[in-house]
Amino acid sequence: MSRAEQPSRRTLLAAAAVAAAASSAGPAFAGTATGRSAASPTGGSADPERAAGARPVDNRAWTSYSDWRGGTAEGTRAVAGVRPGLVIAKAAGTTDHTDPHTGDTAVWEYATWTSPVHRLTVPATEAIASWNARTPDGTWIQVELKGAYTDGTDTPWYVMGRWAAGDQDIRRTSVDGQSDGRSTVWTDTLAVDAPASGLRLVSYRLRLTLHRRPGTALTPTVWRLGAMGSDVPDRFTVPASTPGPARELIVPRYSQEIHKGQYPEYDNGGEAWCSPTSSQMIIEYWGGRLTEEQLAWVDPSYADPQVCHAARHTYDHQYAGCGNWPFNAAYAATFEGLQGVVTRLGSLSDLETLIGAGIPAITSQSFREEELTGAGYGTSGHLMTVIGFTEDGDVIANDPASPDNEAVRRVYRRREWENIWLRTKRYNASGKVVSGTGGVCYLYFPARPTSRMRKALAAVGVR
Repeated sequence: MSRAEQPSRRTLLAAAAVAAAASSAGPAFAGTATGRSAASPTGGSADPERAAGARPVDNRAWTSYSDWRGGTAEGTRAVAGVRPGLVIAKAAGTTDHTDPHTGDTAVWEYATWTSPVHRLTVPATEAIASWNARTPDGTWIQVELKGAYTDGTDTPWYVMGRWAAGDQDIRRTSVDGQSDGRSTVWTDTLAVDAPASGLRLVSYRLRLTLHRRPGTALTPTVWRLGAMGSDVPDRFTVPASTPGPARELIVPRYSQEIHKGQYPEYDNGGEAWCSPTSSQMIIEYWGGRLTEEQLAWVDPSYADPQVCHAARHTYDHQYAGCGNWPFNAAYAATFEGLQGVVTRLGSLSDLETLIGAGIPAITSQSFREEELTGAGYGTSGHLMTVIGFTEDGDVIANDPASPDNEAVRRVYRRREWENIWLRTKRYNASGKVVSGTGGVCYLYFPARPTSRMRKALAAVGVR
């Protein structure tokens, strides 16, 4: 997103909700762990499992063969193998779909899968779905969520995304205007309108609709589907965590700023591409590479064409930006052997646990210039890649809002970083109370993680 201290679309949407409420082995390490007594074997806090149990976040994902067989299928079937998934077996019917961004109407065959009811361990004020899928040309998917409230009533089926890896068949999009008067979908987030009333989501189901061109044997394959429910309390500040081990991961460095003015049809060009730039850094850390054929559409005079590609393939045509959180996670999972998820973490100790296992993270934060020493800018919403921690516990981040690739690696003060990332309320440059992201992050990791990675992910609530 833009570095300027001005409202982003997500900030404006969140502000509306606030107003309503007021009523395998990974790559090598660049350093080694220190011997701090607070460190766990995974490189985080002394008791990560206890911390995970206390966090106000619930993650559930369907990923296994038994998971896919456990839902209600209409025309879909589960496939076994190294990476179990869900495919179209026989179309359940056909539907006319008019793309709101092109005006084109086409007939599609479809099949559906509906998850069992998942009861949230944390009654939630917000829910964010995420998915990992392959969508060959001529296919696309729709993800929906239906929640149950604490008063025993249900939400409607909310569309959480219409998605394809490419942009030839449909325009990848979120759906605006979805509300039942008690909850609303803001781009990628389902939020209870008035959390102060005590209303919460206590459970949900997810529904997948797989589409393909009629008369073909094409099919999407979905490997992962899940949602994160959370009830993060309102807070301007958060408790300070105790620094853990010093460690730094070797992650490629890319600047969004060198793409300023390029492909303005994707969120006004590179200056707003913090999310896809961060995504591309971690994708390449895990070995993901784009081919010359995939990059052939990019102007050959542009440096780092893979960043342009990431922007195009994360772009949400309704949100009119590249910062849709689940779309970024889904893009990462289009690279062989990778999966991605959107979640919330509870402290920098959680990030230290992940870094200790070789897993970098993309964090979302907003701040005034004076709140983050050394940044040199303020922002209403910005994504960075956390790649490590110094001996003093300060955050080492690849910040894409840097003038060039060499300047991307930054060190930010631990206490400042932790607060701007985890808070849910802040004062903007005009002194107005606005929202914070409450610890949102994207995690990309191998489809077959090592036991150490699995332990670290489980410690932060992701499986």
